[in-house]
Amino acid sequence: MVFFNVWSVLQWYLRPLIKWFLRKTTRLCELQRICYGDKPGAERSCNVERSLMLSRTEDVKQVVSYLDTVVYERRFVPSNFPEILNPSVAIILRAKKINPKLHDLFIVSFRRCLEQIWSYRMLVQGVEEMRKAPYDCTIPDHEEKLLKLWSLLVPNEDLESRVTKQWQYIGFQGDDPKTDFRGMGLLGLENLLFFASEYPQAASHVLSHSHHPKYGYTFAIVGINLTSMAYYLLKDGSAKTYMFNAKQYLPNMNLFHRFYCYLFYEFDKMWIESKPENMMEFSIIFKRFEDAVRTELADPASVFRINIEIDTI
Repeated sequence: MVFFNVWSVLQWYLRPLIKWFLRKTTRLCELQRICYGDKPGAERSCNVERSLMLSRTEDVKQVVSYLDTVVYERRFVPSNFPEILNPSVAIILRAKKINPKLHDLFIVSFRRCLEQIWSYRMLVQGVEEMRKAPYDCTIPDHEEKLLKLWSLLVPNEDLESRVTKQWQYIGFQGDDPKTDFRGMGLLGLENLLFFASEYPQAASHVLSHSHHPKYGYTFAIVGINLTSMAYYLLKDGSAKTYMFNAKQYLPNMNLFHRFYCYLFYEFDKMWIESKPENMMEFSIIFKRFEDAVRTELADPASVFRINIEIDTI
């Protein structure tokens, strides 16, 4: 720990000297070296973010502060990008003495990194707000979503009533699911609903596994636990690998839901392959799964896709 602290201090003081030396020898600033040398996606965007956060240039610090303010005001959306990013990029070009006529490719690459970085921050804020919103059975929209979840997962059976033991069939603990959403709020329901509506085959497949006579588990409760995992991976920045490597998308709520679906489908595979004796092994297998996901996310080249494989266990 002492060595780590000493090294961190040394890096802080040596960083300007190293950057100066590399600029003199390559004729490129650090941001240019990253955008020209790193692979697009998580590797490039994460390194650009780190460079911006460590910058001691006042103009750069002001741009970072401005973009954070735009996120706080919920204005960092694609329709506003021209008015937000054009002046921001121009300030960085001037501060770093980059000739835009000679480095047009840098501008395209750097701008994309800014879009990803601050879209991610917008997403974190949006997910946090949804998590803090409690499920409220007096709000019609909340009730409609809960009933839709049932109809998607169990299309051939109607609910006998709003409060019924039938909810246990899709993995809720009691007769009224509202009590199970307390930890993750409305986010838990939205995740489950997205999985059931956007990946009906995968959701049905996973639900069937949850009813396995030997390896069964509580589908909805496990789903809410996976919402918690997805939430913390997003908050601590681990999910940037997933988000930034989804090249056709910017980080947004839809992409967060897809990340959740990936986690649910892959956890189900690990659970079945582990052949647990009973639900008492859940915490062990869940921790093993989280460790495996974090290891994969630590590789900036990782790309995540749901690959549906129907088995006959």
